[in-house]
Amino acid sequence: MTKSELILKLTQTRPTMKLREAEAIVNAIFDSMIEAMQRGERIEIRGFGSFVVKEYRPYEGRNPKTGEKIQVHSKRSPTFKVGKELQERVNAKRPKDGATPPSPAQAGSGTPPAAATPSGAGSATPPPSTK
Repeated sequence: MTKSELILKLTQTRPTMKLREAEAIVNAIFDSMIEAMQRGERIEIRGFGSFVVKEYRPYEGRNPKTGEKIQVHSKRSPTFKVGKELQERVNAKRPKDGATPPSPAQAGSGTPPAAATPSGAGSATPPPSTK
């Protein structure tokens, strides 16, 4: 999903919201997150994950082409750690036919699953023989 798709999705959930308003909201959220990470703050979104800034000390490295020693400066890098709920939802088991699993709202809808047929019942072709 791209930033543009996220903005579009936001306008679809709120029909009265204009595209420019949705863009301003998404930009404000991202800008706030960036500013917090620039200050070295941790961002935690429960059920989703957390963003932290990892600090790296300076070290002596090597140029892979020439083998020459070079000094690598200290740096800070934003990292994301996935939350437990997001990890579970991403790794939710999918049915054998490859269809996506029902959302939590659909799972409790009370609609009974389609009737399953016993293995091989009603099959016009016999199972492959093993020799």
